[in-house]
Parts: sequence; structure tokens; C-alpha cells
Amino acid sequence: MQAETMRLVKYLSGTGTASRRGAGELVLAGRVAVNGEVTRNPGLQIAPGDRVTLDGKPLAPEPRRYYVMLNKPRGYTCSAADRHAEQLAVDLIDLPVRLFSAGRLDRDSEGLILFSNDGDFVERLTHPRHAVRKRYIVTTDRELAPGELEKMCSGIEDEGESLRAISARKSGERRYTLVLGEGRKREIRRMIARLGAKTLRLKRVAVGRLSLGTLPVGRWRELTPEECAQALSSASISE
Repeated sequence: MQAETMRLVKYLSGTGTASRRGAGELVLAGRVAVNGEVTRNPGLQIAPGDRVTLDGKPLAPEPRRYYVMLNKPRGYTCSAADRHAEQLAVDLIDLPVRLFSAGRLDRDSEGLILFSNDGDFVERLTHPRHAVRKRYIVTTDRELAPGELEKMCSGIEDEGESLRAISARKSGERRYTLVLGEGRKREIRRMIARLGAKTLRLKRVAVGRLSLGTLPVGRWRELTPEECAQALSSASISE
């Protein structure tokens, strides 16, 4: 019987080294070697017993996968690559493994963000082709007219990009519920600024069909397998 093999990028993401996309970048940069030979082929098949190294250091798959929900407070940065960040969201999670955020919330935003050492899980949550939707609660400095909410759904041009919400509805005084698909950088804040208003508070409350629930600000917990499936759901989320 032939031993099972896997693509190099899948092997790397399985070690918790990087997401699937990040693993491909490491390979293309010539930082990965297999059995002592540097390779720039992300699709190279890895067989049991192959020795894989990153910058000369051996890698082995993590014995356990972690899937974590965090209620991120304001003032915390999601990217560990930001050398100027004073507070990192991942530092709020007390686990003995390196975790990667599945998407990001900007420093001034709060709410639900997911972390994992499973590169496949992170890639499925973040790549646009998987169409995982996110729900946000937004508070603005003035009331937005119905026509402005419609405009956010039809599309707003900013910095050469077309920004668009899947749905936008009023849910309170100067308070709105928005559902996004792709989620470009600071997309909601940019759309509202284009309308001549200002975002006072921005909170993510759901990813896929997984809701933040009653998890306190600054706290985290591991997800169940059922909750992981809910997060990956591309079905329409309830508002």
C-alpha cells in the first residue's frame, strides 16, 4: 500500500508555522528545504519520513489543533508582525502554541476574532472564494438615511476599490447592523467616511453562523467541532 503524501504547503500549515497562503510565500522565498534540498515548489508532495526544515530548523506537525474565539477589546492589534503594536490580541490567549488570526479587526475595533494553529482552517475563513460572511454592529456620529444604507449595499468607490456590504439595516439610534463578505481593509470605516459620517464604535458579532454570544470583553475560549463548522458556513447568517 502506498504511503499517504500531502502537498508541502499543507504540511507547513499543519505545523502551525503559517497559514496555507503564508506557507506558499515561505516556499517561494527559498526558506524551506526537504531532505536537505531547498525547494520553491509549494505543491511538492511530502511523504512520511521526509525531513522538512524552515531556515534550517526541522518542522513536525503539531500534535493538537486549537480553535479559539476571542472577544477582542479596543486598542489591541491582531497582527503579530506589527513591530509598533503595544498590545497584541494573541497575547490575551494563554495556550502553549503559536496561533494565527483568521482575518483581522483593526486596532480601534472590537469583538469576535478567531485564532488557530490549523492553517487550513485559517485559510478557509479568510480567502474570498469561501464566501464566509461576517456581521458587525456599527455606531456612527449621526443618523444614516435609508438611501445611504442602500448605497453601502450597491457599492461605494474608495481608493480605487469598490466597497460593498451584503446587507445594512438600522438597529437603533445611530446604530446599524452590517453583513460583509470579502471584508477589505477598514472597509466599514471607509464606506461610512465616504458618506460624510464617522464611525464611533465597530464591533464584529458573528463569523459565518458562529456568534460572539456572551463572551466577556478580553476573554477567550476554545471552540467545539460544531462551532468550527458554524464559523466556516457560507450560508446566510441571521441578522
